[in-house]
Amino acid sequence: MTKTRGYAALAARADLTPFEFERRALRDTDIGFTIDFAGICHSDIHQVREEWGPALFPMVPGHEIVGTVTGVGSKVTSFKVGDSIGVGVFIDSCRKCANCVKGLQQYCLEGMTGTYNGYERNSQTIAFGGYSNYFVIEESYAVKVPSNLEPAGVAPLLCAGITLYSPIKHWKVGPTSKVAVMGLGGLGHMGVKFAAALGAEVTVFSHSAHKEADAKAMGAAHFVVTNGDDWHKPLRKKFDLILNTVSADLDLDPYLSTLATDGTLVIIGLPGKPYAINAGTMLDGRRSIAGSMIGGMPELQEMLDFCGAKNIVSDVEVIKADYINQ
Repeated sequence: MTKTRGYAALAARADLTPFEFERRALRDTDIGFTIDFAGICHSDIHQVREEWGPALFPMVPGHEIVGTVTGVGSKVTSFKVGDSIGVGVFIDSCRKCANCVKGLQQYCLEGMTGTYNGYERNSQTIAFGGYSNYFVIEESYAVKVPSNLEPAGVAPLLCAGITLYSPIKHWKVGPTSKVAVMGLGGLGHMGVKFAAALGAEVTVFSHSAHKEADAKAMGAAHFVVTNGDDWHKPLRKKFDLILNTVSADLDLDPYLSTLATDGTLVIIGLPGKPYAINAGTMLDGRRSIAGSMIGGMPELQEMLDFCGAKNIVSDVEVIKADYINQ
């Protein structure tokens, strides 16, 4: 066992406080690593506030984890001491269902094992996340980080990045694609970077006019301010794919009207209540609404390799751990 220091919420809505716990000793296929950077995902805030249902406390959040390997089990073949390593939203799955066998562990039919706010596969050990100084992971659930990428900017790729990369690849975005991204936050800006890097014509939908310069610097060709009633009318039947990264409640109908024939709007953000859908808008062009959630282990590594080749990282602000409550 290895004594580990972290920051934990001891109860729902409580501040994070210093917390000591033990990570397991390395098994044959385990990797131990020091954590260099842990991204702050908005889902961490939801979980600590118990806004997504009953949560497990004490809770050490964090599922955008980048570190340096310090030890490997006797049967580990894919990592060595000193390697840069990444761990994302889940740390295990059943490994035998149809989805796991396909490399779609995020859709494990028995349920993936989250990096925190749950129990490990033995149903006894609390899974503590990346707001800590040390981590242990089975090698099949870790990814290699390209050496040319800044580690701080890599951390959010393990959640925000893969959350956008997965639907962009699934819907086969390429040079002939017209893609719109709803929102230019932590999720949205990765959608812009990935779609632009694949050659698509990218448009950003935003309520905030001041974000236009940032959007275009990231690769967007167009920026549309969605305030007012008629912003969508000039864009009727334009886009092949819309990536909805917004978690706020909103009327999807104007956005759906901008989809081309057979176009798809992919829901990525989690709103507070169900969307109301206008059937007429859906019928006018064989439009689709879909959902997408992170990616499996093969796709997570594929994304990092793509980022290494294209020199893509997240835009980040780096803080010290003791600033976490602010």
